[in-house]
Amino acid sequence: MASTRALLVLAVSMAAVLGTAHGASYTVGAPAGSWDLRTNYTSWASGVTFRAGDQLVFKYSRAAHNVLEVSRADYDSCSGSSALNTFTTGDDVVPLTSGGVTRYFICGVPGHCDAGMKLAVRVEAAAPSPTPVAMAPGAARPPMATPGARAPAAVAPSSSAAAAAGVGSLMGLGLGAAMAALMAFY
Repeated sequence: MASTRALLVLAVSMAAVLGTAHGASYTVGAPAGSWDLRTNYTSWASGVTFRAGDQLVFKYSRAAHNVLEVSRADYDSCSGSSALNTFTTGDDVVPLTSGGVTRYFICGVPGHCDAGMKLAVRVEAAAPSPTPVAMAPGAARPPMATPGARAPAAVAPSSSAAAAAGVGSLMGLGLGAAMAALMAFY
């Protein structure tokens, strides 16, 4: 009995971690733009807090653009001659793995960086995961929903990043709720 309860507590903890461990996915320039000559990337990035575990998605025409990850000096001078990474698929995913750093990206097509196709991304440390709270034995359980009762309508997320982050969190919360329900019967 005790080992079953310990196993269920472990499963709930893992579900909570899995539901919040991965970060958000940000399509560069979205929702109004993409990796193009029209988007103001300084303005776009200023409205987003990037964290370790998030990822950038660069969408662009392969015939017209590319993405080069460069040093700060090469970013400032729009030089792609010493690129740290080169991306050319038109649908490039760049994981942001470390916090406390700034990463720099430019378009390596001549004249594009000088025209504003450059992005500096300050990556913060990953957000701490909430600590699961275990119910004390004999603690009162929250009331169950009445069958047939309607839940309030959910508000649609305002961006694909919010949707991507929300789905994983909901999966983790759903697994956690299922495990908590199982624990209540033991």
